[in-house]
Amino acid sequence: MKLKEILNVFEEQAPFSLQESYDNSGIQYGNPEQEVKRGLVCIDITEPIVEEAISKGCDLIISHHPLIFKGLKSLDGSHYTQRALIKAIKNDICLVSVHTNLDSVLAGVNQKLALKIGLEDLKILDTRRGLLKKLVVFCPTDQAEMVRNAIFAAGAGQIGEYDCCSFNLEGTGSFKGGDNTNPFVGAKGEVHFEKEVRIETILPGYLQGKVLKAMIDAHPYEEVAYDLYPLDNTFDKTGMGMVGQLPQPMEEAAFLAMLGDELGCPAIRHSPFVGKSISKVAVCGGSGSFLRDKAMAAGADAFVTADVKYHDFFDVEGVMLLADVGHYESEQFTKEILYEIVTEKFTNFALLISDQSSNPVRYFK
Repeated sequence: MKLKEILNVFEEQAPFSLQESYDNSGIQYGNPEQEVKRGLVCIDITEPIVEEAISKGCDLIISHHPLIFKGLKSLDGSHYTQRALIKAIKNDICLVSVHTNLDSVLAGVNQKLALKIGLEDLKILDTRRGLLKKLVVFCPTDQAEMVRNAIFAAGAGQIGEYDCCSFNLEGTGSFKGGDNTNPFVGAKGEVHFEKEVRIETILPGYLQGKVLKAMIDAHPYEEVAYDLYPLDNTFDKTGMGMVGQLPQPMEEAAFLAMLGDELGCPAIRHSPFVGKSISKVAVCGGSGSFLRDKAMAAGADAFVTADVKYHDFFDVEGVMLLADVGHYESEQFTKEILYEIVTEKFTNFALLISDQSSNPVRYFK
């Protein structure tokens, strides 16, 4: 299997264009045309992880956190990043990372975390704007259904839990083909009027290329007339964080104890107890304290995340319980997501989940 086939699967499930501007998801090392036969899934790429890949005969490592975050000015082995990269290069092990783009999709990091702690009725906490576009295309009446179906099959036309959404308006189009044309209807050099349908639908921007190709391939005209408009609507399939409900309300201490058990937390840093039961819970795997205001606005009784700064605990102001469970602990199940995405598509590809923790944080009692 070629490395680019693995990349294409992740592009379908968590488009790389959704990653944050500071991120470096995608290929860290390797050629898209390179053949890969066996992979290892992990959270972080470290020297022990690369050694594990070598010992298990893997020529691919798929991680959540990118190994290369900052620019490298040398490869002298003075830092763990350099040593891990050098070892991977020497052993011709491809490196691929799927980071904040996997944080940003509905079936991603935050959904997995929410499900692990038993939340139900899940919704994205902070949905993204500016991702949606409106597509308008003009098509002969008799071929409108074929064009619509092609556009829908490529992923356009989804609004919430509804798909195949479009608006259709009949009218008359006109055109005159030049000397080098081969018009589908009418004759070149003559103005032709054709009964057409104006088809309007919606699509996420990251599907634009796929949808336009499907539309053009299905359209009968030699030159397809279409418009694309940017929209400011929110897109409920992408965004950061997740919010949901516990099956039954829990007292604050019991809730924290449950988090410790389910996530394997050696310790949990938290804000002072508010004195109310926990029903609605917001989560964000990794460094998510930037969403604390969104969590409060959503009416969450508790917000579970990591890397919370000292003054952030003040900012919840007794409105909700803020729980810092640890960065690794909140994202540890991402290995399962990466494994599932690849193996569901390629059932015969040999993919392993790393059996070691790359968590660099230790606790002293």
